Amino acid sequence: MTERLYYADSFLHEFEARVLAVAGEAGRVAVTLDRSAFYPASGGQVFDTGWLEIMPAASGTPHLRVNEVVEDEKTGEVLHIVDGDTAVFQTGTQVRGVIDAERRRNHMQQHSGQHVLSAAFEKLYGFATVSFHMGDDSCTIDLAADSVSASQLQVAEKLANEAVAEDRSVEVRFATPDEARAMGVRKIPPAEREKLRLIDVADFDLNACGGTHVRSTGQIGAILLRKTEKVKQGVRVEFVCGLRAVSIARRDFETLTEAAALFSTHIWEVPQQIRKWQNEIKAAQKAQHRLLEEVAELQAERMLLSAEQRGPRKLVVQYLADRDLGFIKMLAQKLTKNDGMVALLACGGGQPSLVFAQTAGSACDMGALMKQTVQTLGTRGGGNRDMAQGGAPDGERAERAVRNAASAIG
Repeated sequence: MTERLYYADSFLHEFEARVLAVAGEAGRVAVTLDRSAFYPASGGQVFDTGWLEIMPAASGTPHLRVNEVVEDEKTGEVLHIVDGDTAVFQTGTQVRGVIDAERRRNHMQQHSGQHVLSAAFEKLYGFATVSFHMGDDSCTIDLAADSVSASQLQVAEKLANEAVAEDRSVEVRFATPDEARAMGVRKIPPAEREKLRLIDVADFDLNACGGTHVRSTGQIGAILLRKTEKVKQGVRVEFVCGLRAVSIARRDFETLTEAAALFSTHIWEVPQQIRKWQNEIKAAQKAQHRLLEEVAELQAERMLLSAEQRGPRKLVVQYLADRDLGFIKMLAQKLTKNDGMVALLACGGGQPSLVFAQTAGSACDMGALMKQTVQTLGTRGGGNRDMAQGGAPDGERAERAVRNAASAIG
């Protein structure tokens, strides 16, 4: 089985090894080595990337990208997924592995930061971490809690960052499950193992983990909590650490600065300006709605004067090219307040649409008429006996559709 060099030294970025097996097809080859410093995706932490180089190194020596590292679920071997041909690697071939050091450091900062943050929540509130996920932009922990308040987030973030500022040592230890329980390990993995790898944050946290970690908490950098959301197993807390936190904070600052410039204000006044802007928009929308109500009322009065008499009812058939669905629905409601009215309306503005309506309780069936009409148009629609709406492919066919529907009104 592959000897996992990162277990002992997470800062090992280069190593030499021997090829044990090669499998796959051209362009995606899985290489198994007798020893490796590459971390495979596991325990919430994503995999390392880097390169494999055939030894001895010389001009023209194959230098292949390691795009992914996974663990074989059946054998436990570490598989290095590389670009290339199986012919490049042979059993027994000596290779040199090179880890992408920047990516590794990023992952160590996030994972070690997670240990510190999880310990902070447990120390302060007894909230156990039930899962951890590391993404490309941010990380999350799921806490076994019904809710987490804003003040609890702030206190936990402060305690975690105090542990970082104290630059506590982070050491790797090994123990049997029974020994680990006696030592007070925060979380024992369910899988039975002869020895557990423990990550010991001095006088702050002791937890079983197979991931890559920093040597001291100062190397984590800042721990920045982002947001929370309710999930099935508790509360999900999003966070970032180290240089990733710096990058995120810089992006946030630039976004706020740009927003502040648009409002001609300071960044700390942006929320206030947005609330003011939202209130102004709501007021303008209400004023616009009142105006549309007045326009619809006046237009309905004019249409009633020229409505066609069809037996015991009056019929209005109208296509309004520049209006939208919202307006013709409002217009239909105004018209059908009157006794014995049927309104067949269409619009062309935005999305061409149809509205069929009648005075409540009248004998026609607007829903059935609409269903028949949209089937002919190849669109969708529906409603009830008194009012229905549907779509039209374009304004011309919308206008033609209401004219045709009028023939069904006796």
